[in-house]
Amino acid sequence: MDYRSEITAMGPMARDFLDEDMLIVFNDNAPSELAELSVLHSISPVDRDIRPGDTVILGESRYTVTAVGEEANHTFRTMGHCTFKFTGKSETELPGHVELSGQAPPDIKIGDVFQILFKD
Repeated sequence: MDYRSEITAMGPMARDFLDEDMLIVFNDNAPSELAELSVLHSISPVDRDIRPGDTVILGESRYTVTAVGEEANHTFRTMGHCTFKFTGKSETELPGHVELSGQAPPDIKIGDVFQILFKD
């Protein structure tokens, strides 16, 4: 089953990270010090791991997963957390990163859909 959530809040520093081609996401129950840096989304069950070839939808923008760090799936399942990097690299720099290829970082807003379409 695909993952579907909704953007519920954006920390004041979240857009600064978009300028660096990254987006930090957390469930909307994140501690305030993490929420300041993050895009928060509603809590939804995750049925399987994120893998290369999956599609991430953020608002109107679509991206293809090109690499997943070794800790990204664990933190996404437990806290709704990972860092999306919009560089399309085939390897991640840090264990919590998920690399995405596609257009520029998204112009997202509260109420937008956050979805992961699993390839298989």
